[in-house]
Amino acid sequence: MRILTVSAVEESVRRLCLAACCELPADVLAALEAAKKAEVPGSAAASVLDQLIENQRLARERRRPVCQDTGLVLVFLDVGRELFLQGDVEAAVNAGVRRAYTEGYLRKSILSPLSRVNTGDNTPAVLHVRYVPGDRLHVSVLPKGFGSENQSRLFMLTPAEGEEGVIRSIVSAAVEAGASACPPFVVGAGIGGTADSAMLLAKRQLLRPVGAPAEDETLAAVERAALTRINASGIGPMGLGGRTTALAVHAGAEPTHIAGLPVAVSLQCHACRRAGEVL
Repeated sequence: MRILTVSAVEESVRRLCLAACCELPADVLAALEAAKKAEVPGSAAASVLDQLIENQRLARERRRPVCQDTGLVLVFLDVGRELFLQGDVEAAVNAGVRRAYTEGYLRKSILSPLSRVNTGDNTPAVLHVRYVPGDRLHVSVLPKGFGSENQSRLFMLTPAEGEEGVIRSIVSAAVEAGASACPPFVVGAGIGGTADSAMLLAKRQLLRPVGAPAEDETLAAVERAALTRINASGIGPMGLGGRTTALAVHAGAEPTHIAGLPVAVSLQCHACRRAGEVL
């Protein structure tokens, strides 16, 4: 049994929040570069992608946020079953977020839903914990902007709608979101489970490297078909037209009831911010 104090968790969350808000992962940058090459030279789409790439360069060099909406922080902890976390994990996660958003002068957007009174430090975070083999802790942060979050969709399909119904739901959610989700976005889809677990599964897909296909070939085929149809919409970067509306579709599946076929869709805008590490 390995023991890890929650002070390490707090420091990890602080560090990862600062990194995620100011520096897009290499796979996201590569996807944006590939999208630019696919657009017509001199087009509005190519110009928008040039600006997005330049914006990221400046954010990285000057340690400034990639986007003014620095999001509501989702924190995913994959805890090894042979690891004992000593202390209040939830308090440590929120302390890490609080320190990052204060020290980094990041926009504090979290408030009470009815009174609209701001908490003043971007807490609380949304924390998801699961247990995995081993004695390590995998920490992932996903600062979720609400231009894309507001376009989340849940479809409770009948089993008869099948694979085509799943693809149709994913595509309709992305196309209806259009420019509101700041494309080119990454589409996360959760298939199966229940209404709540499907949405969590969809969000977990946003942690995958952009464009990495699902290991299951049936899911990978769903991803390819949905991506092709979304990009055929012509919505394009920031809704100004073009060949790239989505950088990738990432789908995950879990067992569900014989009477249902839930499909949840979670979009992540072109500022596909995430960071993670293993402790």
